[in-house]
Amino acid sequence: MKRLDTRSADFEAGFASLLDTRETESGRVDAPVTAILAAVREKGDEAVCDYTARFDRLELTPERMRITADEMMAAVALVPGDQLAALDVAATRIERFHRAQMPQDMRFTDEEGLTLGQRWTSLDAVGLYVPGGKAAYPSSVLMNALPARVAGVARLAMCVPTPGGVLNPLVLAAARRAGVDEIYRIGGAQAVGAMAFGTKTIAPVDRIVGPGNAWVAEAKRQVFGRVGIDSIAGPSEVVVVADGKNDPRLVALDLLAQAEHDELAQSILITDDAAFADRVAGAVEQELKTLSRAEIARASWRDFGAVIVVSSWSGAADLINRIAPEHLEIMLDDPAALFAQVRHAGAAFLGRFCPEAVGDYVGGPNHVLPTSRTARFASGLSVYDFLKRTTFIEGDRTALERVGPAGVVLATAEGLEAHALSISARLASGHNPE
Repeated sequence: MKRLDTRSADFEAGFASLLDTRETESGRVDAPVTAILAAVREKGDEAVCDYTARFDRLELTPERMRITADEMMAAVALVPGDQLAALDVAATRIERFHRAQMPQDMRFTDEEGLTLGQRWTSLDAVGLYVPGGKAAYPSSVLMNALPARVAGVARLAMCVPTPGGVLNPLVLAAARRAGVDEIYRIGGAQAVGAMAFGTKTIAPVDRIVGPGNAWVAEAKRQVFGRVGIDSIAGPSEVVVVADGKNDPRLVALDLLAQAEHDELAQSILITDDAAFADRVAGAVEQELKTLSRAEIARASWRDFGAVIVVSSWSGAADLINRIAPEHLEIMLDDPAALFAQVRHAGAAFLGRFCPEAVGDYVGGPNHVLPTSRTARFASGLSVYDFLKRTTFIEGDRTALERVGPAGVVLATAEGLEAHALSISARLASGHNPE
């Protein structure tokens, strides 16, 4: 891992290197993804089944593409009761938070007499992509599906790859708890194409959300415009701000909780105590001896991990804003004071007893967050991703007489004669059906 100190002469160069984009595979799969999407658009179900056989070792027919209600119930029956109860705790908290997010319609009449307003309506159909190969995350099913349900989306279609035909019971249990019953056993770029373009078996959707590998990310990038997408997600990342009062092992575990996601994940510790930084680094090495995903976590920590020693917490705020991390933990006596200076972070976790893992599962706010410094301009998934705003204006002749002349002047200045006439002709007309 990289070790930096803000008091060092070469700090800026080292920090700039740390901010460099982590290498991803997406740039190397654009051509094959384009070919897959073109095939799905042209051949529909046939292409989806062919690619499923090739990539997931599963021979499918269109009739077998959708997971039946009986299959779903049989899989859910295999889930231990404590896991079902935990899913319900998480789902209840996620639903509660996202209900509180729901915006209100707006309507008012201004002093000129125009009635102005804004109305929110939900999308008709959303596609949910769920990983099912190297990693399967039922928590992501809840985080993506429940905000859509709260927003009022009527149709939610879920695609989950089933390599070798194996269903993940907990993923299906999460889908059932979220009210998703339209589920297809397909994945990869072909699933994204099927949801975007539609096939004889799968009706097209309006937006596609959910995490995936480089092929899925590239497919979402290419279908954007035909459908909406949540984001092009990169590897997971966390910045942990901690002083010497913390337990080094707990800080190390928080860093490794991100590192174990995949080899490209990034974990950064910011502290004002160099000796504490050493203890945390040592604790990381100790934990790596026993973690089940130690090989992945070790590669992440070695290649992208960092420890930054700062001379002041105000300086830490500046670094955080430049990093714009997906996750931010502030483990200080007064975390709110530092958080008040943070402008760019996907989600923040304040205090010594609020690890980021709480947000992954049972906190309530969404864990689908902007990565790769996109928190500078993007936000986490919410009910707003499943809603549209429609503004409206209503006015009578008196209101038009008050505001219309200025519109005529502007339309004339822009050389748009019909625009100007559509207002001025009404002002000159004696026709008043009222």
